[in-house]
Amino acid sequence: MQIVGISLITTFLALIIKEQKPNFAFLLVLFVGCAIFLFLVDQLREIIHMVQKIASNANVNTIYVETILKIIGVAYIAEFASHISKDAGQGAMAAKVELAGKIIILAMSIPILSVLIETVINLIPSG
Repeated sequence: MQIVGISLITTFLALIIKEQKPNFAFLLVLFVGCAIFLFLVDQLREIIHMVQKIASNANVNTIYVETILKIIGVAYIAEFASHISKDAGQGAMAAKVELAGKIIILAMSIPILSVLIETVINLIPSG
């Protein structure tokens, strides 16, 4: 509820300030967005710890879990950067950030895809 309240207040303030000083309005939104992100870091840390604990209890290779968590992190960071670019009126830059995030995610997922394909091939009976 705090985050919702802070973001609504920031939105209203930015709308009021935007008419007189659009640069300040953007900086306000950027600052509050970063503050919200930093506020959520502790919750993210707890979630990552829980996922790692579940994976170790299930005897899942930690390399795969770490890779998936990194992929999720790249997706969130790319989305965050893309939204900041859009807020600044830079739609073309936002599209490039999104493309870069997708390519990085694809590159990071190749080892997992390789293991998945090998597993499927090994399950198919050879005839």
